[in-house]
Amino acid sequence: MNAVTSGLAALLYLLAGGLLAVRLARASGAAVGSKGGPLALGWGAVVLHAMILAQTVFQPAGLNLGFFNALSFTGWLINVVLLAAAMVRPVENLGIVALPFGALTLVLGQSFATERIVADPGQWPLELHILIAILAYSLLALAAAQAVLLAIQDQRLRRRQPGGFLRGIPPLTAMESLLFQMIGAGFVLLSITLLSGLLFLKDIFAQHLVHKTVLSFIAWGVFGILLWGRWRFGWRGRTAIRWTLSGFAFLALAYFGSKLVLELILQRY
Repeated sequence: MNAVTSGLAALLYLLAGGLLAVRLARASGAAVGSKGGPLALGWGAVVLHAMILAQTVFQPAGLNLGFFNALSFTGWLINVVLLAAAMVRPVENLGIVALPFGALTLVLGQSFATERIVADPGQWPLELHILIAILAYSLLALAAAQAVLLAIQDQRLRRRQPGGFLRGIPPLTAMESLLFQMIGAGFVLLSITLLSGLLFLKDIFAQHLVHKTVLSFIAWGVFGILLWGRWRFGWRGRTAIRWTLSGFAFLALAYFGSKLVLELILQRY
């Protein structure tokens, strides 16, 4: 039954992402077609994905966040945040990448079952810390995708090639505004994550956590400097793009880089 559910969810993810790609490719001025259909398919996918996660991640023994389970959960949450934001903000084009990514993480999670109980039942402060951390990661991952799209848009405009798919996305200033809204929200959540880690974890600088902690604080510092630079000096354009991608690179290494090395290479659980 799980195989059928996950297969259907992956198909809906891919259909939704494909329709958004077609919609963007056919963009012509303001006539870019409705985003309602692709978003509805996306919501169907995340609901089915959630049914899988309810069995694989939220287990009676506790929160199971082995590498591929964590990847699947993160892919799901990225798309939940994206679809919710797309209902009120013009960010649906990020789904061209995020939705297929959700399908990929779901398939990997089902194909390579991993088990690592990171929080026993009743440890709600630790579970809350972990969930906020993944939510912060999801928001900042979307910010990184937005930065890549902004970089493409900026490059095309500099080369005086404003046509094509650029007609289907918001103006450059609006794209930058959306980028900093994502970074601001992600920075707040990342700050809460680090603070809750100091409060709820016995030793946040323990040997198996120190690399994750240090890289997370570096990412926090990068995003903090970027927000300060935006407020103080009006940083934008390529400067904002570089700082955003650098901050996300440190964050990705902090979480999935460390899990990859510890769990899949060194096999330390």
